[in-house]
Amino acid sequence: MQVQPSKALSSTVAAPASPHAEAVRRPALALFGKGRETNWSFYGALAILLLLTGLLYQSVAAKLVTDWYELPDFSHGFLIPFFAAYLIWTKRTELMRVPVASSWVGLPLVLLGLLLLMTGRFGADLFLSRVSFIVLAAGTIWMLFGRQMLSELKFVLLVLVLAIPLPAVVFNQITFPLQLLASRMASLLLPFAGVPVLREGNVIQLPAMQLEVAEACSGIRSLLSLFTLAVIYGYFLEKSTGRRIVLALASVPIAVAANVARIFGTGLCVQYWDPDKAMGFFHEFSGWLMFLVSLCFLYLVHKITGMLWAGRREAVS
Repeated sequence: MQVQPSKALSSTVAAPASPHAEAVRRPALALFGKGRETNWSFYGALAILLLLTGLLYQSVAAKLVTDWYELPDFSHGFLIPFFAAYLIWTKRTELMRVPVASSWVGLPLVLLGLLLLMTGRFGADLFLSRVSFIVLAAGTIWMLFGRQMLSELKFVLLVLVLAIPLPAVVFNQITFPLQLLASRMASLLLPFAGVPVLREGNVIQLPAMQLEVAEACSGIRSLLSLFTLAVIYGYFLEKSTGRRIVLALASVPIAVAANVARIFGTGLCVQYWDPDKAMGFFHEFSGWLMFLVSLCFLYLVHKITGMLWAGRREAVS
């Protein structure tokens, strides 16, 4: 007597896997091909996508590079593309093994990115046009490669935000309080060095001359640059996410304190040395000097947090 397999069992065995399930199991490496099995259709589609994106953002990118060159407050932007490329290169092996799960869920992000680009273009808002690229990139990655790939690249996308200059409204809301804070702190410290001070807003009146803490002296330039370097420094020299966040946050008070010290030193030079040299050579030189001091303090914070983290582990164990 010959036993026939049931229809349910045979249909279960013979049924092919769905295309979506196959996409989930296929790693990203399969899209690029291996050996002689080059996936030319994927390369062609990717080239067309990159070409269209380049045409869309050609003028936006050109203006962004110009701002990096012409605006000292955002000159650190030149570092960001190289750092982002390095992040992708170091994770290339992990990225190639990420399962591809193409999904239309990323389409709303793509549409939002295009909407932001159009709004920025027609509304003459550079910030929206630049942010739209990151939103569009996130949506495209999600739609073509899946949510897991987007999760792997989220830090790269966040790093790209550091390359975008702040909008004028936000920038002014930050710089003016920094001007007032720096002038207030310097005017409190100078009397301890025997320098009488009369402050009105961001203007410090000394016996020899008047010091004005202008926008360029607010410390915003060193703050943005130091924050960016803190993120890069933390990535290369620290494995703990918590300590990386601490380093990035610590850069803010360090930059503010360094700017106060710079204004304090300028006031001392005006009073006890030469006002012309104080506002010339010393003012320019002290900017570089205080930035180097800030880097040293950032390194010190890293070492202190390392000892605290190690002590906490020993206490827990």
